[in-house]
Amino acid sequence: MKQSTSLGRAHPTQAQREEGTDLLRKSVTKSKRKEQVPFAKDFLRTSDCAPPLARLIQGGRGGEVRLKLFLTITMMATSSPYDIGRPPTPDSWARRLAVTGAQPARRVADSLRWLHKEGFIRLTPRKGATPQITLLTPQPSGVPSEEYTRPVGRYISLPLGLWTNGWIIDMPATSLVLMMVIRDVQQARDAFRYVPSDERAMYGLSADTWTRARNDLQRRDLLEVKRVPQGGEFDYRRMRNLYRVRLEQLGSPSLADHQLPPESAISHIETDDE
Repeated sequence: MKQSTSLGRAHPTQAQREEGTDLLRKSVTKSKRKEQVPFAKDFLRTSDCAPPLARLIQGGRGGEVRLKLFLTITMMATSSPYDIGRPPTPDSWARRLAVTGAQPARRVADSLRWLHKEGFIRLTPRKGATPQITLLTPQPSGVPSEEYTRPVGRYISLPLGLWTNGWIIDMPATSLVLMMVIRDVQQARDAFRYVPSDERAMYGLSADTWTRARNDLQRRDLLEVKRVPQGGEFDYRRMRNLYRVRLEQLGSPSLADHQLPPESAISHIETDDE
């Protein structure tokens, strides 16, 4: 079956999606994780440089594999010392995440090396076997990484349905990032929130990335957007966007790209006014 494309992405076939989702479910079961997967505030936002989350998707096509690998490793590494002693091979990772394109196992191997070099994980060689993977707490560029500790204080969490229902396979990397960003903006409350430009800058996403990811999340029924007036009665023509992530949707099976409404079916939303 020929893979479909949208926004420059190659999409896995139905067979690849089904195999990947089955392998992800087994990974969740093996992890014995019962709760959502936490991610610290400092992973998502910084005040003066690109935060770790945004760094994962910078630099083109490789960012999608890097992001999905790191999120999945975080889901799988559940207790101290937060390692995966017998990790999947690059080929197994590629099938688990339904990585498409030429040489998917090599893309995974390159991404694992990048995550190691940039301080997201530590790879420890093992004779005659794939390297052990240890989760780290990544820091902003130029700051040494730290041993992983479970987030405390303010953090966001992602439901296990992201993996068990195949969403992580189908969603573009930018959409995954924006979903996490809006979760942080909502501060664990199930409410619509406005994101002013100075707060948006802390997440390191360009305006184009924000817009494309927002539209994709709406197609997947994962994001609600309201247009509301800004200011008093004399400013009624100035509008702003309020956002709410529909996290409950992750409890249902993900839809392949060809099953989603076309992009033209999504109502055009103007950029936020300040």
